[in-house]
Amino acid sequence: MMLKKPIQTILLAFAIWFCLLFGIGQNPTIAATLTEAELISPERMQTLPESNLESGVDSFLTSIPAGYYTIANVEGLKSFLKKHQSVLVDVREASEYRSGHIPNAINIPLRTLSHNLNLIPRDRPVVLYCSSGYRSAMGVMTLHLLGYNNVLGFPPSFAAWKTAGEAIALR
Repeated sequence: MMLKKPIQTILLAFAIWFCLLFGIGQNPTIAATLTEAELISPERMQTLPESNLESGVDSFLTSIPAGYYTIANVEGLKSFLKKHQSVLVDVREASEYRSGHIPNAINIPLRTLSHNLNLIPRDRPVVLYCSSGYRSAMGVMTLHLLGYNNVLGFPPSFAAWKTAGEAIALR
Protein backbone atom coordinates (compact mmCIF):
# COMPACT_ATOMS: atom_id res chain seq x y z
CA MET A 1 0.00 0.00 0.00
CA MET A 2 2.97 2.33 0.50
CA LEU A 3 3.54 2.39 -3.29
CA LYS A 4 0.01 3.49 -4.22
CA LYS A 5 0.69 7.26 -4.02
CA PRO A 6 4.02 7.16 -5.96
CA ILE A 7 2.45 4.94 -8.64
CA GLN A 8 -0.48 7.34 -9.03
CA THR A 9 1.95 10.25 -9.26
CA ILE A 10 4.01 8.50 -11.93
CA LEU A 11 0.88 7.57 -13.90
CA LEU A 12 -0.37 11.15 -13.71
CA ALA A 13 3.00 12.49 -14.85
CA PHE A 14 3.02 10.02 -17.74
CA ALA A 15 -0.52 10.99 -18.79
CA ILE A 16 0.34 14.71 -18.71
CA TRP A 17 3.56 14.12 -20.64
CA PHE A 18 1.65 12.07 -23.20
CA CYS A 19 -0.97 14.80 -23.64
CA LEU A 20 1.65 17.51 -24.03
CA LEU A 21 3.80 15.48 -26.39
CA PHE A 22 1.02 14.55 -28.75
CA GLY A 23 -1.31 17.50 -28.22
CA ILE A 24 -4.28 15.16 -27.98
CA GLY A 25 -6.62 17.87 -26.74
CA GLN A 26 -6.24 19.77 -29.99
CA ASN A 27 -7.49 17.09 -32.34
CA PRO A 28 -9.80 14.22 -31.41
CA THR A 29 -8.89 12.47 -34.67
CA ILE A 30 -5.26 12.22 -33.56
CA ALA A 31 -6.41 10.88 -30.20
CA ALA A 32 -8.57 8.21 -31.81
CA THR A 33 -5.72 7.22 -34.13
CA LEU A 34 -3.25 7.01 -31.25
CA THR A 35 -5.55 4.96 -29.06
CA GLU A 36 -6.28 2.50 -31.86
CA ALA A 37 -2.68 2.18 -33.03
CA GLU A 38 -0.42 -0.60 -31.87
CA LEU A 39 2.41 1.51 -30.46
CA ILE A 40 4.49 -1.37 -29.08
CA SER A 41 4.69 -4.63 -30.97
CA PRO A 42 3.77 -7.87 -29.16
CA GLU A 43 7.39 -9.04 -29.54
CA ARG A 44 8.66 -5.88 -27.83
CA MET A 45 6.09 -6.24 -25.04
CA GLN A 46 7.47 -9.72 -24.23
CA THR A 47 10.94 -8.27 -23.63
CA LEU A 48 9.70 -5.62 -21.18
CA PRO A 49 10.09 -6.56 -17.51
CA GLU A 50 6.87 -7.19 -15.60
CA SER A 51 6.06 -4.70 -12.89
CA ASN A 52 3.01 -3.23 -11.26
CA LEU A 53 3.81 0.19 -12.71
CA GLU A 54 4.07 -1.05 -16.28
CA SER A 55 0.98 -3.16 -15.83
CA GLY A 56 -0.87 -0.14 -14.45
CA VAL A 57 0.25 2.10 -17.30
CA ASP A 58 -0.67 -0.54 -19.87
CA SER A 59 -4.07 -1.06 -18.29
CA PHE A 60 -4.70 2.68 -18.22
CA LEU A 61 -3.61 3.31 -21.82
CA THR A 62 -5.55 0.39 -23.25
CA SER A 63 -8.69 1.57 -21.45
CA ILE A 64 -8.70 4.90 -23.33
CA PRO A 65 -11.58 4.61 -25.79
CA ALA A 66 -11.58 5.84 -29.38
CA GLY A 67 -12.70 9.45 -29.31
CA TYR A 68 -10.76 10.05 -26.08
CA TYR A 69 -13.65 11.03 -23.84
CA THR A 70 -14.55 13.98 -26.03
CA ILE A 71 -17.40 16.10 -27.20
CA ALA A 72 -16.23 17.02 -30.67
CA ASN A 73 -18.03 20.27 -31.53
CA VAL A 74 -20.07 23.21 -30.22
CA GLU A 75 -23.42 21.71 -31.27
CA GLY A 76 -22.47 18.47 -29.56
CA LEU A 77 -21.70 20.33 -26.34
CA LYS A 78 -24.95 22.29 -26.46
CA SER A 79 -26.93 19.11 -27.06
CA PHE A 80 -25.09 17.23 -24.30
CA LEU A 81 -25.68 20.04 -21.78
CA LYS A 82 -29.41 20.09 -22.63
CA LYS A 83 -29.83 16.32 -22.28
CA HIS A 84 -27.80 15.80 -19.11
CA GLN A 85 -27.67 17.51 -15.76
CA SER A 86 -23.94 17.98 -16.12
CA VAL A 87 -21.31 20.18 -14.55
CA LEU A 88 -19.30 22.30 -16.97
CA VAL A 89 -15.81 23.09 -15.67
CA ASP A 90 -13.53 25.77 -17.09
CA VAL A 91 -9.97 24.72 -16.20
CA ARG A 92 -8.39 28.00 -17.34
CA GLU A 93 -6.88 30.44 -14.85
CA ALA A 94 -9.27 32.71 -12.92
CA SER A 95 -8.30 35.80 -14.95
CA GLU A 96 -9.12 33.97 -18.20
CA TYR A 97 -12.45 32.83 -16.77
CA ARG A 98 -13.36 36.36 -15.64
CA SER A 99 -12.65 37.73 -19.11
CA GLY A 100 -15.30 35.43 -20.59
CA HIS A 101 -16.53 31.87 -20.22
CA ILE A 102 -19.28 29.50 -21.34
CA PRO A 103 -22.45 30.31 -19.35
CA ASN A 104 -23.04 28.18 -16.23
CA ALA A 105 -19.43 26.94 -16.15
CA ILE A 106 -17.60 26.84 -12.86
CA ASN A 107 -13.93 27.74 -12.71
CA ILE A 108 -11.42 25.27 -11.32
CA PRO A 109 -7.97 26.10 -12.72
CA LEU A 110 -6.13 22.94 -13.81
CA ARG A 111 -3.32 23.44 -11.32
CA THR A 112 -5.89 23.41 -8.47
CA LEU A 113 -7.99 20.52 -9.76
CA SER A 114 -6.84 17.93 -7.24
CA HIS A 115 -7.49 20.39 -4.40
CA ASN A 116 -11.09 20.96 -5.51
CA LEU A 117 -12.37 17.42 -6.02
CA ASN A 118 -15.27 18.23 -3.69
CA LEU A 119 -16.66 20.43 -6.49
CA ILE A 120 -16.58 17.61 -9.04
CA PRO A 121 -19.50 15.18 -8.70
CA ARG A 122 -19.15 11.48 -9.39
CA ASP A 123 -22.87 10.91 -9.94
CA ARG A 124 -23.44 13.02 -13.06
CA PRO A 125 -21.50 13.98 -16.18
CA VAL A 126 -18.67 16.50 -15.94
CA VAL A 127 -17.32 18.33 -19.00
CA LEU A 128 -13.96 20.13 -18.93
CA TYR A 129 -12.82 22.85 -21.31
CA CYS A 130 -10.02 25.40 -21.55
CA SER A 131 -8.87 27.84 -24.20
CA SER A 132 -7.38 25.43 -26.74
CA GLY A 133 -7.76 21.86 -25.48
CA TYR A 134 -4.43 21.06 -23.80
CA ARG A 135 -5.40 21.80 -20.21
CA SER A 136 -8.79 20.13 -20.53
CA ALA A 137 -7.09 16.96 -21.87
CA MET A 138 -4.75 16.95 -18.88
CA GLY A 139 -7.71 17.52 -16.57
CA VAL A 140 -9.71 14.65 -18.08
CA MET A 141 -6.75 12.29 -17.75
CA THR A 142 -6.07 13.45 -14.18
CA LEU A 143 -9.66 12.86 -13.11
CA HIS A 144 -9.75 9.46 -14.81
CA LEU A 145 -6.57 8.49 -12.95
CA LEU A 146 -8.31 9.57 -9.74
CA GLY A 147 -11.22 7.24 -10.46
CA TYR A 148 -13.72 9.58 -12.10
CA ASN A 149 -15.47 7.73 -14.92
CA ASN A 150 -17.97 10.48 -15.66
CA VAL A 151 -15.63 13.07 -17.16
CA LEU A 152 -15.52 14.27 -20.76
CA GLY A 153 -13.43 16.89 -22.48
CA PHE A 154 -14.50 19.54 -24.96
CA PRO A 155 -11.31 19.87 -27.07
CA PRO A 156 -12.68 22.56 -29.39
CA SER A 157 -12.74 24.54 -26.13
CA PHE A 158 -13.56 28.16 -25.52
CA ALA A 159 -12.00 29.27 -28.80
CA ALA A 160 -14.55 27.30 -30.83
CA TRP A 161 -17.42 28.41 -28.58
CA LYS A 162 -16.45 32.06 -29.12
CA THR A 163 -15.89 31.61 -32.87
CA ALA A 164 -19.34 30.04 -33.20
CA GLY A 165 -20.84 33.25 -31.80
CA GLU A 166 -22.33 31.55 -28.75
CA ALA A 167 -23.22 33.45 -25.59
CA ILE A 168 -20.32 34.35 -23.34
CA ALA A 169 -20.68 35.07 -19.64
CA LEU A 170 -18.49 37.66 -17.97
CA ARG A 171 -17.61 37.75 -14.31
